[in-house]
Amino acid sequence: MQSEAKVVVIGGGVAGCSLLYHLTRLGWSDVLLLEKNELTSGSTWHAAGLCTQFNPSYNLMKLLKYSLDLYENLEAETGQAVDLHRCGSVRLATTQDRLDEFEHRKGIADQLGIPFEIISPERTRELFPLADTQGTLGAAYLPTDGYIDPTGLTNALAKGAVAKGARILRHTGVTAIERDQDGWRIETSKGEIRAEIVVNAAGQWARQVGQLAGLDLPIVPIEHHFLLTEPMDVVGALETELPILRDPDASFYVREEGGGLIIGPFERNTVPWALDGVPDDFHSSLLPPDLDRLEEVLIGVAQRVPAFADAGIKSVVNGPDGYTPDGRCLMGPVPGLRNFHVLAGFSIFGIVFGGGAGKYAAEWIVDGQPSDNMWEVDVSRFDDYASSTKYVAARACEVYEHEYAIHYPEEERPAGRPLKTSPLYDHLRTKGAVFGARFGWERPLWFARDGKARDEYSFRRGNWHTAVGEECKAVRSRVGVLDQTSFAKYEVSGPGAERFLDRLCANRLPARLGRIVLTQMCTPRGGVECDVTVTRLAEDRFYVVSAAATERHDFAWIERHLPDDGSVRLDNVSNRYGVLTLAGPRSREVLQALTDHDCSHKSFRFFRCQELYVGMAPIRALRLSYVGELGYELHHPIEYQRYLYDLLMEAGAQFQIADWGYRALDSMRLEKAYRLWGVDMTADWTPLQAGMDRFVALDKGDFIGRDALLREQERGVEYKLTCLVVNSDDADPHGYEPVLVGDEMIGYLAAGGYGHTVEKTIALAYLPSAYAEPGTDLEVKILGARRSARVVEQALYDPENKRLLS
Repeated sequence: MQSEAKVVVIGGGVAGCSLLYHLTRLGWSDVLLLEKNELTSGSTWHAAGLCTQFNPSYNLMKLLKYSLDLYENLEAETGQAVDLHRCGSVRLATTQDRLDEFEHRKGIADQLGIPFEIISPERTRELFPLADTQGTLGAAYLPTDGYIDPTGLTNALAKGAVAKGARILRHTGVTAIERDQDGWRIETSKGEIRAEIVVNAAGQWARQVGQLAGLDLPIVPIEHHFLLTEPMDVVGALETELPILRDPDASFYVREEGGGLIIGPFERNTVPWALDGVPDDFHSSLLPPDLDRLEEVLIGVAQRVPAFADAGIKSVVNGPDGYTPDGRCLMGPVPGLRNFHVLAGFSIFGIVFGGGAGKYAAEWIVDGQPSDNMWEVDVSRFDDYASSTKYVAARACEVYEHEYAIHYPEEERPAGRPLKTSPLYDHLRTKGAVFGARFGWERPLWFARDGKARDEYSFRRGNWHTAVGEECKAVRSRVGVLDQTSFAKYEVSGPGAERFLDRLCANRLPARLGRIVLTQMCTPRGGVECDVTVTRLAEDRFYVVSAAATERHDFAWIERHLPDDGSVRLDNVSNRYGVLTLAGPRSREVLQALTDHDCSHKSFRFFRCQELYVGMAPIRALRLSYVGELGYELHHPIEYQRYLYDLLMEAGAQFQIADWGYRALDSMRLEKAYRLWGVDMTADWTPLQAGMDRFVALDKGDFIGRDALLREQERGVEYKLTCLVVNSDDADPHGYEPVLVGDEMIGYLAAGGYGHTVEKTIALAYLPSAYAEPGTDLEVKILGARRSARVVEQALYDPENKRLLS
């Protein structure tokens, strides 16, 4: 057999079939799905079939809502039974922190129209009369949650796709994937198949399928149990179906099944499985149960649902699910592999995520980008550092064990760390640095002055609040040093480099050597895909700097547009150079004391780059500041870093130079209303909406996204990124909080925090232009409490930039 298709999807689970379904809805019928067994969810063994909309992200909660709305109508559309039970779910709270988490997520749900109630223990007992609510403070009740038959759902999606022209080959294993000049060649157990686009949706086999194409995806299988009881009289006597009950602190869920109960524990000491690869013949198979591992959780089940203690156990099931290092799936085009996409790594939540994920994945393929920003699940958020099986397994087990833990806004998890460190890591640790990780890099978040160098998380102000305030004061009044080695750094060179970058960048490129510009790279729709600085090093050579978290993402975007004629070379030099940021009103004096180069304002102006020596260390100094103070990014060959740091600290001692971290950086950037990609500036919003129009040169000629921006300019900008001062107490906003006018929700916060210098709670929000005028009074709902807020001029700190440009 030899066949061909425009798109070949490998894997017949919910996500793969959903992708097939949505591709046909977008008019692409030349699509083929390969399944080596039967069409079933990869977690069919996991009969719970849970469908919840409880998620800490606005866009992902929106995805989950779409899934359930789709499933609601799927049976009527296709005639295939899916057995959807929207019985609701109840999630218990035994601490105030858990209630704070519920209030935060309720704010997101309210914006999306998802019913979400915070109920009393009494109401909890009414909904789930088998529960002992002793010790609970309340619960989150989502009445439209539920569960579904995984096999019925998978086949309904497949049936809907086939009705629109899609093809499915069952019992067709993939043995090789190769790319040639004509596209992709897929060797299968039934012969060769040619494809323009390949999508790896192979579930827990996705890592092995990826390896066939030279790709190592960060997915490992993790064991997960559930128990099914014998029929129970107390369950059979119920007049209505029980909602799904979750006790997060005891780490389990319970739902009704067959007159008994299904119990799903998330034990603290789970184990990965088949790290060398899932056996080819392992399909809907089971692993030996390990009840000893579950004992602690099952004791908690019996305490919370006393009837369980006397129930007979009908079966104990143990099966694997594919987990990623952060617990979120992998979606989108794979960097470096043209027309190769991935849609996998859903852990046990592929059933509920699959519907919406298939929709967005189809848009990514057909339109080049999804209709909502999917950065949180973009495969490019990981790179080679996450390829180690040991790393993935450690992180994945941690994710599993914390499935029901409270997920705090600024949380950092310890597994698989430290991994990538700068030469200063150990030294900064001895000085009290508390680290976080981005793209595998350890970065100082704040410095503990009392010896308690650890985060104590809360939805209110954390234990770092006072220390961060001191760091801000040091930078604003004196001088400080921040290790920003984790920056992504690229060199773009060659005879075609200027023409190439000019088409990617919305701003004009620097015309002279040593000049710097801030610019966005836009999608064809005008959304902000990348936010970078570009420095001209030579007539045909540019230095591009971006955020640590987007290193692979931004490199891939640039690489995707490289010309085929070899006129442009792109090099990732991120690991070659360290960066120390020197900032504060005394920073010029510190730098001048260490170099023969003239650092005066006249000789070294803002947005300029100078190659110089600091002591004996060669430095590329960029006069930039992300905190609104006089400052310099000192880029250097990384082997000089410890030497350079010691010089700066010695020269700055007379000014009481201080170490500072990324939480102080965030506080000070909010005071300046500086934007942060992935938080308050994404592909969902254009630079005109983000208030970055001064960095967009619509009159320079063509660039990607220009036509969309011109159309937006002509019709008027409907939404604007607005700065608010919020009348808060100890609960500062973190993002996603609703913004209200009376009882009408007009938007949500993109970012928020406390400005230590201005002593105000600050937030950034995309609001309808009519509400974006300074002086407009609004309200923001923080942890369930309505707080007064006012739109203010940007920026709150040094609005005339006198300190920045000094």
